[in-house]
Order: sequence, then C-alpha cells, then structure tokens
Amino acid sequence: MRVEHLTVKANGMNMHMAAAGPNDGKLVILLHGFPEFWYGWKEQIVPLAEQGFRVLALDQRGYNLSDKPEGTANYVLDELRDDVIAVIRLFQREKAIIIGHDWGGAVGWHLAVTRPEHVERFIAINMPHPAAMPKILATNPLQWFKSSYMAFFQMQDVPEKSLAANDYYGLAMALTKFSQEGTFSQMDVDNYKEAWSKPGALTGMLNWYRALTEKDNISVYGQKNRVMVHVPTKIIWGIKDQFLLKKLAQESTKYCSDYELVYIDDATHWVHHEQPEIVNMLIKEFLVEKTQVAEGVGV
Repeated sequence: MRVEHLTVKANGMNMHMAAAGPNDGKLVILLHGFPEFWYGWKEQIVPLAEQGFRVLALDQRGYNLSDKPEGTANYVLDELRDDVIAVIRLFQREKAIIIGHDWGGAVGWHLAVTRPEHVERFIAINMPHPAAMPKILATNPLQWFKSSYMAFFQMQDVPEKSLAANDYYGLAMALTKFSQEGTFSQMDVDNYKEAWSKPGALTGMLNWYRALTEKDNISVYGQKNRVMVHVPTKIIWGIKDQFLLKKLAQESTKYCSDYELVYIDDATHWVHHEQPEIVNMLIKEFLVEKTQVAEGVGV
C-alpha cells in the first residue's frame, strides 16, 4: 500500500499530510499530538487504508511541513478545529472519522463538541475531554504535578532554547524515557529531530500550549450541557501514562452519551506506538461495528 504526501491549502494555510487508501473510501483523519507529526501514525495509516478507508495523517499547524503562523491567537482550539473542517471539505466530504492522540485528541474533542455535524465517529487516545481536566486538577494534586511542564511552556523563548539544547535531548527523552523500552528506534528519533528542526517549528508547537490562556480557548467549556459529545466515541487509554491520570479517562465518559472506554494495561501515553496491533484492532472493531449499525447490517 503506497503512502503519498500531499500539501493542500486549508483554512488559509499550507497543510502537509500523509495519505493512503482508496479515494472513495470513508474519510479517516488522524491528528497527532505533541511533539509528534504525521509520522506518529505510521503504524495506523496502512492498516486503516487496507480496510478501505481514505486515510489522512495531518501535520497540524505549527508542525513539520505545515505552515507555522505567528502569534498564540492562531493556535486556539477553534482555529485548530477549522483546519480539520477545511480538510474535510477539501476532500468533498461532509464529515469524517476523527482519531486523535494527545493534543490531536483535544482538537477532536473540540470538533465533536462544537461541530458534531462534521464527525461521523471519534476516537480519543490518551487525551481527556477538555472539561474533564479542570475537574481532576481541582481534586487531585498529583495531576498538577504531572502537568507542571505546561506552565514552563507558557514562557517566551526559554522553552525553545531548552528543547533545542543538546540536539533536542529533552524532546527525545519525552518519547523514549516515558515509553516502554524499545518503542522508539534511533531512526524514529532522527525523523522526529528533522521535524523539530524545521524553521519556526518549536515555537509553533509550543504555541499550542501558550494559546491555553487565550479567552476564546476556554470559554466554551463552562457549562456541561454545552459540552456533551453525542457522536459515537471510543476512548483508548494506556494506563501507565506518566502525564495523565487514569481518572481523566473515566471523567471524560461523563461528557459522552454514546461511548466505549478501553484501558490497555501494558502501555503508556504512547500506546499507539507500543501496542499498535491492539490499538488497530480496537479501532477496526469500533469503526466496523458502528458502520454496520448505521447501515442496518444484522438488524
């Protein structure tokens, strides 16, 4: 199965993506998190394409080969969401299956909350519903500790210098130290370093965190009745995640009317890298099962 690389104009930006699968297949959009890029889905792209889906693994704005607009206002959730909607429309669809990990999951949640008409089904991998995090932070000091790096990322210039130091040692450690041994090869790390070294990439990546304090980024999540997700949702969670507590996954289900939650024991935050066969099986089961129900198969 051939994976092609496309650069398209979406939401006023040049957006790069890896693409595979038949052009007439149901659209699946894969959204990576920090500090990854499309390559983070290398274990999922071809298996999904071989199932007949048209798969697009995006370089989201600020990352790798996609545009990196200046200013934190360009990285609020509405802008990140609208990038995805623009891609869906560009490929002449009304909706897509959205699969997101980490920050990509946050974009997926926001899309499902605010523009559910564009989401056929949603899979979140080790990323809680945006309304769940404040609830857990308010009651569990351990999550404050685990999330402390986010405050550091709010600073200007210093984080870029720190992350770039010693040939991106800190970023590489975020992958290799907090995953199961052997998950990321040296070739994988080298590919990530190449993406991180793109002009403006570190600032673009960090602007996702800096935009958290923008008013428009948080105002929508004040009332539960406004943030419910009614599209079919599956949450996949590696329970050894060193950044996010398991409680966040359970808390997220309170905001879903149609959901499945699956914990994977021997996995961390990087579960789709560590246990690709299990994750791919869970994705396939969810997509095939929901498609059959929607189309009346076996009913």
